[in-house]
Amino acid sequence: MTLFEEFRWRGMLNQFTHPELEQLLEKEPLTLYCGFDPTADSLHIGSLLPIMALMHFQRRGHKPIALVGGATGLIGDPSFKAAERSLLTKEQVQINLDGIRAQLERFLSFDGANAAVMVNNGDWLCQFPLVDFLRDVGKHFSVNVMLSRESVKQRLHDRDQGISYTEFSYSLLQAYDFLHLHDAHGCRLQIGGSDQWGNIVSGMDLTRRLRQSETFGMTFPLITKSDGSKFGKSESGNIWIDAARTSPYKFYQFWINQADNDTSRLLRYFTFMSPEEIEALDRELTEAPEKRTAQRRLAEEVTRMVHGEDALQNAIRASQAMFGGELTGLDDATLEDVFSEVPSAEFPRATLSGDRLLLDVLIEAGVFQSKGEARRLVQNGGLYLNNRRIDAEDTRLTEQSLCSNRMAVVRTGKKNYHLLKFGE
Repeated sequence: MTLFEEFRWRGMLNQFTHPELEQLLEKEPLTLYCGFDPTADSLHIGSLLPIMALMHFQRRGHKPIALVGGATGLIGDPSFKAAERSLLTKEQVQINLDGIRAQLERFLSFDGANAAVMVNNGDWLCQFPLVDFLRDVGKHFSVNVMLSRESVKQRLHDRDQGISYTEFSYSLLQAYDFLHLHDAHGCRLQIGGSDQWGNIVSGMDLTRRLRQSETFGMTFPLITKSDGSKFGKSESGNIWIDAARTSPYKFYQFWINQADNDTSRLLRYFTFMSPEEIEALDRELTEAPEKRTAQRRLAEEVTRMVHGEDALQNAIRASQAMFGGELTGLDDATLEDVFSEVPSAEFPRATLSGDRLLLDVLIEAGVFQSKGEARRLVQNGGLYLNNRRIDAEDTRLTEQSLCSNRMAVVRTGKKNYHLLKFGE
């Protein structure tokens, strides 16, 4: 398949400006860019589709530029936003830039003939005097055209919010980015989500007017779930790429819990699996949806790509823990994630000195009401510590009773879990 044919098969192609772009991408390598908004010190999975697109381009020999908006991030893109964003300080934007740069380096290769480049538009926009910018750039923009763009019209019709001049000027700044990258790097293509279409066209128009150069634009669909809700959020908020914000276990769980109706699309968007592999999983989704084979493969592929093989295996072990799997090797943070909704109790570290009976501590923790109840469960083979059966009523708590640095997991019967935490 050509690159465009692959984008079409994967459902990643929304709009593009020139029919000849498809053939051009097969004839010669192009330099292209995509912008990332530094509103936080981590990207979330809403940014994964444009990242995947840059990876596809690079794999086909094209040169990707990842632009992080150190200047435009100080303003915020108003496109299809219901309200004006809170303005970030320059210091916070710099912190966010550093975090995003480190993440993008996981996905793109910065070595080789078509090495990726990372740039910060603050390096040129923050040095541009206002009067010079208005004279040299602003005069090429029609306010009438800017007002007609759907992303702006929605805000103008909202009388409570409207749109400030600051946000209204955003498309001029992004248009100048395209011109600057064209001059500095020979960039001829800008890509982004479908909400960026107006900004992309503005940049192309400015480059044509000032450099008489032909440039191109391409957008990808904004992803929604089959029920119409926004993709990329859980009950607790955004699903982040940063493991400190969203643990690999919760990240893995997000993907494995996708609905059958969404999984085929997500496999196409977020993996490099071949059409044959994905179509085989499609058939299994139809014939044996209860096995959730496609969801497991989706979760494995994306978690491995974002967090690495070790974190994936840790997430798989953590997922199996609720079904009696091995707990050894899981860290405290992962155990907290896995057992976040089960009863827990905290004890001083000295409890592990070896002079306390396990059953006594479990009564104190509220796992049992009486020692008689605890003994009966041990005799019936229904008490487990770290998913290993307890056979002796006189079992004592020691440091070896932990399955991580400071935690132990108690199970009564098949599904009733309790988490024991011991101080440092």
